[in-house]
Amino acid sequence: MPAETTANPSSRRFLMTAAKVVVSLLLLAFLFSRVDITHLWASARHASLPWLAAALVLWTMNVAAATWRWDLLLKAQDVQMPRRRLFGSFLVANFFNNFLPSNIGGDVIRIRDTAPAAQSTTLAATVVLVDRGLGLMGLVLIAAMGASMAVSLHGQGVLPIWPSWLWLGFFVSAAVAIPAMYAPDALGRVLKPLTFLHPVWVEKQIQHLTATLARFREKPSSLIGCFGGAVLVQALIVAFYLSVVYALDMPVKVSDLAVIVPLSLIVQMLPVSVNGFGVREATFSFYFTRVGLPIESAVLLSLVAAGITMLHSLSGAAVYVTRKR
Repeated sequence: MPAETTANPSSRRFLMTAAKVVVSLLLLAFLFSRVDITHLWASARHASLPWLAAALVLWTMNVAAATWRWDLLLKAQDVQMPRRRLFGSFLVANFFNNFLPSNIGGDVIRIRDTAPAAQSTTLAATVVLVDRGLGLMGLVLIAAMGASMAVSLHGQGVLPIWPSWLWLGFFVSAAVAIPAMYAPDALGRVLKPLTFLHPVWVEKQIQHLTATLARFREKPSSLIGCFGGAVLVQALIVAFYLSVVYALDMPVKVSDLAVIVPLSLIVQMLPVSVNGFGVREATFSFYFTRVGLPIESAVLLSLVAAGITMLHSLSGAAVYVTRKR
């Protein structure tokens, strides 16, 4: 019986990963069946190297902005770490995110790297969780604004998701986050029933969580700065895609990128594919075909951008190997 209990979670993980692989492959196969692969490859081969280099620089700036955001939250908790080490940790996290079938691996790296300085794994995890939450709120806000703009320009049919859903998601998340930050004791009381799982350990974690949120309440500028940083990160990602558009000489407008890039980032968060492959390309194709752009441009733009981010994330592998040595 114990062996069976141990095997079941592994079997479930394997089946989930296999299902994600199948979904990604099926979506990509469907999209490639609708494009001229020879023309696609020719366009990729003639891409402008200077603009691709500019895209790499912009992605580096994106990682730097995300690192600054993380550092801002750590300093609010009186956790001091060299920003260079945080930057390296973010690179390693990006490597794990791009080459593992889940984004959780990257967060584990960030928590592990900051836990010694924070003297608490719970504190390090809470900071990463707050960073993730504010980043998601910034993403949803930009996506909602872009979706509303797209509806006014092209009509509702061009979008895979209604703007009202995005606005609702943003305001609901804000309605949950603001009381949690400004009334952490109330959040602790809400979480109190969880102590039945393990009274001592869960109670201790709740105390750590509420104390961490209370320190954020005392330094609201860190939260505002982090949210502003999240908006900056989204702007840099749009600029990154724009550089790829110029590299591939595509007739894609900045306004269209401002709509589809945030939306694609939200859609590919659905745990149905391997790191968004297939789902991301399908989302780009859905939008491009409805605003009069060829599906080849959607697939090529998405894949080249993904390839550049994966290439950039290999620097995280170098940092990881250096640390091990």
